[in-house]
Amino acid sequence: MYYCNPINIPYRYQYVKKDDRAVIYREAADPSLVVFHEKYYMFPSMTKGYFVSEDMVNWQVKKLQGLPVYDYAPDVRVMGEYLYFSASRRDANCDFYRTKDPESGVFEKIEGTFDFWDPNLFVDDDGRVYFYWGCSSVEPIYGVELDPKTMKQIGQPMALFDNHKNDYGYERVGEDHNEQKRRDIAFEQMLIQGLSAQLGKNPSEVADVYELIELLPEERRLFMERLLGPTPNMEGAWMTKYQGKYYLQYAAAGTEYNIYPDGVYEADHPLGPFTLAKNNPYSYSPGGFMPGAGHGSTMQDLKNNWWHTATMRISCNHEFERRLGLWPAGFDRDGELFCNQRYGDWPILLDENKEQDPWREPDWMLLSYGKQVKASSQKEAEKSAANVVDENCQTWWKALDEDSQPWIMVDLGKAMDIHAIQLNFMDDHKEVDMPQERMEKENPEELTERIKGSRYIEDELDPINYLLEGSEDGKNWETLADKEQVTTSLPHDFLVWEQGIMYRFIRVTVVSQPHEPSACMAGIRIFGLGDGQAPAPVTDVTAERISGTDMNLAWKGSAVGYEILWGHEKDKLYHSYRVFGDKEKTIRALVSQMSQYYVRIDAFNENGITHGKCLPVKNKM
Repeated sequence: MYYCNPINIPYRYQYVKKDDRAVIYREAADPSLVVFHEKYYMFPSMTKGYFVSEDMVNWQVKKLQGLPVYDYAPDVRVMGEYLYFSASRRDANCDFYRTKDPESGVFEKIEGTFDFWDPNLFVDDDGRVYFYWGCSSVEPIYGVELDPKTMKQIGQPMALFDNHKNDYGYERVGEDHNEQKRRDIAFEQMLIQGLSAQLGKNPSEVADVYELIELLPEERRLFMERLLGPTPNMEGAWMTKYQGKYYLQYAAAGTEYNIYPDGVYEADHPLGPFTLAKNNPYSYSPGGFMPGAGHGSTMQDLKNNWWHTATMRISCNHEFERRLGLWPAGFDRDGELFCNQRYGDWPILLDENKEQDPWREPDWMLLSYGKQVKASSQKEAEKSAANVVDENCQTWWKALDEDSQPWIMVDLGKAMDIHAIQLNFMDDHKEVDMPQERMEKENPEELTERIKGSRYIEDELDPINYLLEGSEDGKNWETLADKEQVTTSLPHDFLVWEQGIMYRFIRVTVVSQPHEPSACMAGIRIFGLGDGQAPAPVTDVTAERISGTDMNLAWKGSAVGYEILWGHEKDKLYHSYRVFGDKEKTIRALVSQMSQYYVRIDAFNENGITHGKCLPVKNKM
């Protein structure tokens, strides 16, 4: 069986109030994935439910009722006969819930005694229970032991680690870690009001919040500068134990950026002391069609293979417009935790009959990149048909509103051996009204006073309907998938033909999309096997470390794209960054304490992958 990231599941729409209207977008993020009763249960944020599967490829969505489904970063863990659930809420005690049968919908509530954000429950081999949380640019990741019967704290919470963005390059915020400030205008206006009152200023005369921050005492000033500056959130804790060692994972840098990673610390005790693992960040996917691999969970499947699931980024309609990804993971001979995201949004084989090879290279290559595209219409030049083959989820084609039968067609140039197609439908929304009538009918246990009137997740999903066709000559068409009448809503639908089909032209006719008056697609991604030669290896590679956290790379080649690999040992090139067309790149994700890195640049085209030579990175500091 094959799957392709982002995971092919229905992602729910939510409305978030903005001034007098609302922004609408799909979201799922922060997934907790566990095995319970021989099934896989995945709980993401903002879905009003969870997903269940017997094979991690085919997922069913299930509703949740009576639980805080509007609280972010739901955590699930198995403890004894129960599946335990908790979620994030500041300034109010967070409750725990447990069930012996999640699909029954019946959960027992355990009254909470403290508040937290981005929780993670961990049950050690001896039955002792530990709890981790944190989601802040000004506070660390915390941990504490819990009484497994009452879920009350045993002792005081411990600060386990904070950010080290000056030494751990992967923690820096911004696109490619460019350290841009994270500006939230609404939040800054709220601070202006509050600080003006404290300092005796007229808020209408304050042009920028930093005018007020400069007037604060030093301790408060430093706190506010860190809160508003390019400081990463330390968030998304997840604990894994392997061969007696504890691996506390965390996310940093910001979910809205392409570089959202998961790092990992190691310890000999659940509460530390923790030291940074050599392999960091262990989950990192900044390139390709849909980047991002942070804030997730690590688990073993029923055949003892390791997997990591995490958050992927779109962040166009809203910074929290996100999806879910799943990648092979594991521990190497030295007990180092790794996650393989090479070609991580291409089709991945999940073989139920044998042990998973976490470093297996793709069976099928990308055939659609940069190919000719035609469409029945297009809204404007910035939303042209060519955007569906540029391998960028943040660009899209949009048909004219009056186009009654919108279609878009990819020309591969010749008939090719196609094995899979991923159709990525996009949302292109204006601001809309909050759905007041539906919100008023909402279950009051779900829609609390805290968010009532400001956020709403749709209960039901309108379908995505389309017709997928193939042709050898562009005139005679054969149906590949008729989904004109389906009731499913799959914005990243993935279709597989393991034996292959031969076509030159692929056409999608869009019948309907939820909340869209016209067709809108970000990607038609076609995978298969070319009949030519794999590219020549890259030449003239230069790799220079220009600071403790940054390195410059350059090379020569004539491939469609390149997968940049690097790591702290020659045979541990665990990090990757995919680029198309470029022949130079600055990587800003290094750890300053790591004295030596190695790099390899692989070239790929429609026919295969050609490995480069592994080279040491020269230190030019």
